[in-house]
Amino acid sequence: MPGRMHAVNPAIDGLHGTGASRSYAQIMGNISDLLHHPQPHALKPIDLGGVVIDVPVILAPMSGVTDLPFRRLARELGAGLVVSEMIASWAMIRENAATLRMATLEGRPSSIQLAGCDPAAMAEAAKIAVGRGADIVDINFGCPVKKVAVGQAAGSALMRDELGAARILEATVKAVNVPVTLKMRMGWDHATLNAPKIARIAEDLGIRMVTVHGRTRQQFYTGTANWDFIAEVKNAVRIPVIANGDIITSDDAREALARSGADGVMIGRGCYGRPWFPAQVAAFLQTGTTPAEPDLAAQKAILLRHYDLMLHYFGIEPGLRMARKHLAWYSRGLSGSAEFRATVTRVAEVPAVLALIDRFYDPLIERGATRIVRRDDALADAA
Repeated sequence: MPGRMHAVNPAIDGLHGTGASRSYAQIMGNISDLLHHPQPHALKPIDLGGVVIDVPVILAPMSGVTDLPFRRLARELGAGLVVSEMIASWAMIRENAATLRMATLEGRPSSIQLAGCDPAAMAEAAKIAVGRGADIVDINFGCPVKKVAVGQAAGSALMRDELGAARILEATVKAVNVPVTLKMRMGWDHATLNAPKIARIAEDLGIRMVTVHGRTRQQFYTGTANWDFIAEVKNAVRIPVIANGDIITSDDAREALARSGADGVMIGRGCYGRPWFPAQVAAFLQTGTTPAEPDLAAQKAILLRHYDLMLHYFGIEPGLRMARKHLAWYSRGLSGSAEFRATVTRVAEVPAVLALIDRFYDPLIERGATRIVRRDDALADAA
C-alpha cells in the first residue's frame, strides 16, 4: 500500500545472490566505523537546546528530492541530520494529502522546513509539524523560485522585508516548544546583502541556528557560492551557523568551513545520486580520512533499495515516474549512461526497469569500472 516503506528490499535480496546486499551493508559499516572514532579536530556536536545534532553535516531540504525514501537512505548511511522538502504553511494547515505525505517523519532528530509569508499561518503550520513528530522546525527564507519568492512573497522574498521576516520568526518561535532554525541566502541581490542583519534579528527572537546559502536570490544557482561572506554572518551572531552551497567534494566541505568559520555544512546538489555523500563528508571532517566511494556493486544495491522504497512509498505508477530522475543521477559519470538514461525514462513497467538496471550495471561491475562525478555536472542541476 502506498505510504508504507519496507525495511527489506526484495529486489536487492534476489539480485544474483546476496553480493549486492553485502556491498550495501559494507559501505554503511565502513562509514559508521569512521564516525565512531573521531579525532580531536572533529566537528563539535550542535546543541539546539535539548535537540543535539551529533555530527553537523546536514542533508539540505530539496523539493522533489528529499522525500522520505531519500531521507531514510541518507540517514541510514550516516547523515547527521536530514530535512524535509520545503512545505507551504497554507498547505500544511489545509492538511493537503500530498503535503502531509511530505511531512511524514522517521528517525531522530527530525526537521520539517516550512515556507510562508503570514505569521499566523506559519505558527499554526509549525504546531502541526511538531504534532507530527518534528524535533526541529526550519523556516525557509532562501527559496529563489519565482512562484514562491514573487508569487507568494515567501522564501527569499522575505529578505527584502525585514519587518515581515521578524514577525514570521517571532510567531513561529512562540508557537512551538521545539528549536526553530532558519535557512536563508546572502540577500535578495548584491546591493542588499543583509544576511548578517537578519541573522541578528533571528537570534534576538529565539532562532537556534542559521544556515546560509552563499548566493543571493537573484543569482539563483549561477556563479559560485561565496563561503567567505558566510563568515560575516558567523561573526554577527552567537548561535550556530551552517555553510551551504557548492559542496560537491569532501575538500569543498573543509574549505567552506575554513573560509566561513561555520559550525557545520549543509549539502544539496552534491547528494544527487549519492545519498552516501553526507556520511563521507562527516567521516572526513571527523577523522581526516575520506571513505572510498562505494564500489559499483554497492552503488547498484543502494540504487535498487532506493527504487524499492519509492515504489512502496508512493505506489507503483507515481513511484516509477518519480524515480526516473534518481536513476539518471545514479548513473551519471558511468560509461554508457546517456543511452541508459534515454532508455530508462521511457519504460513504464518495473520488471523492465530492473532488467535495464541489470544490463547497464552488471557488465560495468564485472570489469571493475569506476564512476567519475564531474563537478560541473553535479552543479548543473538546481535544487
